[in-house]
Formats: sequence, structure tokens, C-alpha cells
Amino acid sequence: MGCSGNRKKTLSFLLVFVPLCLPGASLQEASPVGQRKPFFERLRRIEEQFRRFQEVTLTHLQAIANNYNVSYNIDARFQSLVEESQAMALGVNRSQTTMQGDLAHLKTWMRKIRRRSRKVDVRLQALDLALSTNSRQQVQERKGQREAMARLALDMQALQDTLAGLTHQVHSQGVRLAALEGQLQMASPGTAAPGLTPVPTPTWPAWPGPGSLQLQRDRQVFGPSPKLQNLPQDFTTRLQVTQKPPPPSIHWAHGGAIEDPKDSPQLAKPHHGPGHICHVGPVLIFPNVSTKNVISLSPGFVTSLRALSFCSWVRTASAYLGTLLSYATEENDNKLVLHGRDSLVPGSIHFVIGDPAFRELPLQLLLDGQWHHICVIWTAIEGRYWLHVDRRLVATGSRFREGYEIPPGGSLVLGQEQDSVGGGFDSSEAFVGSISGLAIWDRVLVPGEVANLATGKELPTGAILTLANTTSVGGFVQRVTCTCLEPCP
Repeated sequence: MGCSGNRKKTLSFLLVFVPLCLPGASLQEASPVGQRKPFFERLRRIEEQFRRFQEVTLTHLQAIANNYNVSYNIDARFQSLVEESQAMALGVNRSQTTMQGDLAHLKTWMRKIRRRSRKVDVRLQALDLALSTNSRQQVQERKGQREAMARLALDMQALQDTLAGLTHQVHSQGVRLAALEGQLQMASPGTAAPGLTPVPTPTWPAWPGPGSLQLQRDRQVFGPSPKLQNLPQDFTTRLQVTQKPPPPSIHWAHGGAIEDPKDSPQLAKPHHGPGHICHVGPVLIFPNVSTKNVISLSPGFVTSLRALSFCSWVRTASAYLGTLLSYATEENDNKLVLHGRDSLVPGSIHFVIGDPAFRELPLQLLLDGQWHHICVIWTAIEGRYWLHVDRRLVATGSRFREGYEIPPGGSLVLGQEQDSVGGGFDSSEAFVGSISGLAIWDRVLVPGEVANLATGKELPTGAILTLANTTSVGGFVQRVTCTCLEPCP
């Protein structure tokens, strides 16, 4: 801009100075008239040419100035566009980063949902298979019961026919003996035949009603039908009771039924729970369904387990039991689980070993708000398992993870069910209540050891984990020391 200004000033000075100088020079030099005309004409032509040059120069200068202004404006606009494009790129990068984070979060949730849906599908298939198996077993059992009842009815009818035949034979023998006595008396009146004594007509004991015929079956040569051995245990027990002679304490009731003072409901003594149990260790209280209420035990399982015994004192007043134990590995987050949830049958709990295999255990007795002692025992030999509640055997079975080994190196927590190692908790599976005296063995406890635990006696030897292995207590879980369980809050 400075250079162009100087050029304009110089050009303007020339345009003003030359016209002033040229007329004076022309007046001084052109004295003769003849010489003055060509000079003036030439001067006019020069002036005209200069004027045109001046106009062209001004036009070019204006064009140059306009072009410079346009180029300056273009540079400014271009710089503003560059700044705007950089701001837009920065915003796009931020939006892309946020979108990538949201997509990663969404992918994580999708994986969790797919994994849970697979678990639900597998469990539904297992439940469907179990229901179909149970229905087939029930149909077979009902068929066997009908066949057994039909055979029992036939046996009873045959027994009645045999008894009628025996009665007829007894009466006929009595008639013959009476006739023989009459003949002997007629042959020697007043004396009896030598070697003979009068034989009174035997009388058959009065038989009770039809139900009592079963009590005489052990006196006959007829044995029970082989098919009766396949009957349910309660029916077989009742049948065995009817096949044994009644003891002195059993009395006949009206209609041929029997009554035993031990079986009378008025004399039966119900089980009233554990009573006063003391010195079992600290009490852990889970007050609500928060997913932060979790207890971690360490070091977990250091070796593979082919047998397991889990025992603990439990008290809950919730409508469902929740998760007592969860053991997860990188391979499977349900390697060992004892959990219930609000969608299951109230009081039932799933005993899972290596998901999806599980058994549903009945624990409705635990929902009364009182202290109860439970023991869940499993062994890989024949896949046997047992459930003890307050010393009583509540459930048992076999073919559950036969030959299986629970691997070491996993995460073991109490009160929550893990959907991933050390996490993935769900409030619907949380345990609400109190736990005390928890212990785990790598062997099968015998009934005597279970009874000692349930009565507050010594702890069986060889426990691999207890509440002393607690490494963290999370959330609102409270640790309380009580001498006895009953007064404990």
C-alpha cells in the first residue's frame, strides 16, 4: 500500500507540473508564427496522448487498488474459513470420541444382555427338560401305582378267597369230628375210645374289617409282588407297616384301621428350630438389596474340588432367599453358586455347579425370620448331593455333575451373584438377612458332623474357608459380635 501511494503522488505531481511548464516553454521558444503552429499542434497531440495516458494510468491504478482490496478480503475470508474448519474438526473429533465411548458402553451392555439371554435360554431348556423328565417320571409312577394297586387288590381278593376256603375246611373238619365223637359215644357209652380225647370244634378267630387282612399276609406263603418294590418310598413304608404283626401298643380302630400312639398327631413332637446356639463366631448382616452389599473371601479355592460341604447359620425374613455363595472364574461365572431371586418359587434356591447344570433345592423353612442351620454337600462320586436343614435331611439326589472338578483360582463372594469375575451384580439376586458360622470343606461331612454343627458343638476338622478369610466387607453390610444367635439383631 505504501508503494502504490508514492506512485500516485509522483504521477499526480507530473500531471500538474508538465502542463504548467509546457505553455511557458512554448511561449518563449515559438516566436515566429509559422514555427508556432506545428509546435502547438504537436503539443496538443502530446497533451491529448498524455491525457489518455493519464486516464489509462488512473484506470490501471484503480484496477490494481481494487484487485489488492479484493485479494486482502479473500485472505481474511480464507483465514476465517480455516479457523471455522478447525473448530468444526475439533467438534467432530469430540463428537466422535463421545460416540465411540457410547458405542463401547452399548457393546458392553449388549454382550451382557446376550450372555444373560443365553443363560436364561439354557436354564429354560434345563427347566423344560427337568419338567418333561418329571412329568414322565410322574406318569410312570402313577402307572406303577395303578398296577401295584390292581395287583394288591388281586392279592387281597385271593387272600379273602383263601381265608373263605380255610374257614369252610375248618367247619367241615368240625362236622366230621363231631360225627366221629357221636359214633364213639354210641359204640361205648360213658367212655371214650382209648388214645382219643374229645376234640372241641375249633373256632376261627373273629377277623377284623378288610383292612386288617393285610396284617395276616406275613402268615401266608404269598410274598409281595415284585412290582411293589418300585413303588414310592412313602407307599412302600405304609405297605411294610401293614405287613408286620401289630405290636402290643397298636390297637384296632373302627373299620379295621390301626392306631399307633407314636403316629398320633397329638403326640408327635414338631421340630422347633436350633434353640440357643452360642459361640459360633461373628454375625454378618445384609440389611437391603444394594449391589454394594458383598463380602469377598480369599484366597478362594487353591486346589480343584471333587467334593464340597457348605454349612452356615442363616436368618432371613425376605420373600425369597437371595444369593448365599457365588464362585466365578474367567471360563465360567457360575462355577459354584447357591442363589435365589425374586422370580423363582419363594424359598427355592438353585444349586449350580458349572453352569448350566443345577438342582433346585427347597428351602421354604428359612423364610420365617428365625435362625436355621443349612448344609449343602456334594461329591463327584456318582454325583451325589445332600441338603440338611436343622440336622434334617431335606433333599438328596445323584447324577449331578458326576466326575466333575471345581477348578481353583476364581473369585468367591457372599451375598451377590457374579455375572463376571468380581462384578456384574444384580439387586434381584441379593441376599437380605444374616449369616454366621459359615464354613466350607473339601470333603463330604457325615451326618454326625452335620448334627454337631447344628447343635452348636465343635467345628469339624479340615475347613478350607471360614468367615475368618473375609478380605473385604462392602456396602451396608454390618459385622456384629454376639455371644448367642437368638438375641443377635
